[in-house]
Amino acid sequence: MIELYYWPTPNGWKVSIALEEMGLPYRVQYIDISKGEQYAADFLAVSPNNKIPAIIDPDGPGGAPISIFESGAILIYLARKTGTFHGSSERERIAVEEWLMWQMGGLGPMAGQAHHFLKYAPRFDPPQDLPYAKDRYRAEVARLYGVMDQRLAETRYLAGNFYSIADIACYGWASLWEGQQQRLDDKPHLARWLDELAARPAVQRGTALGIEKRRASANPDKDAQKVMFRR
Repeated sequence: MIELYYWPTPNGWKVSIALEEMGLPYRVQYIDISKGEQYAADFLAVSPNNKIPAIIDPDGPGGAPISIFESGAILIYLARKTGTFHGSSERERIAVEEWLMWQMGGLGPMAGQAHHFLKYAPRFDPPQDLPYAKDRYRAEVARLYGVMDQRLAETRYLAGNFYSIADIACYGWASLWEGQQQRLDDKPHLARWLDELAARPAVQRGTALGIEKRRASANPDKDAQKVMFRR
């Protein structure tokens, strides 16, 4: 089985959804980021950037084990390993990787900052309620969702008319649009895409993995915030 180092966050969901979609057997090693488990030496040996997710595949290239960190790299590896969700031609693969990199470099970081300044920072001691930061990241996420909506007006999925790891990568972040203080009434194509992906059984299983742990840590106390944000 693939060993999945995971916590139920949008980045963690990328890999849990992919493993479910691809039908790959796996077992979960929960890394509780509110308790600082991401800084443990054994986890750093797998993920030197102390971020989830990461995997160890005992059946890696040449039949030898391999550990992989960074969610985008994991998705590309799993797509190549299984020959699925990566397009069927070189042009399709290029489109998949364009939108995957768009998520890695844009949507994920910007939505993450929006969550931080809208949800967590105002609860710090002392509170860090920063109107400029809140407006900055809320507006940038809105722009990125506009880019998505325009793309999805032209194609069923992000890379074309086929479901891919680019969609898997974007879903977790986009599904939390309300927490980012966004709106969908002016983005009908994004709304349609979200509904379609949410109806997929593998997406449901992937996002349900450890959901009770996510709910339990939804409002971290001050000690947990210090651990999570190294404050």
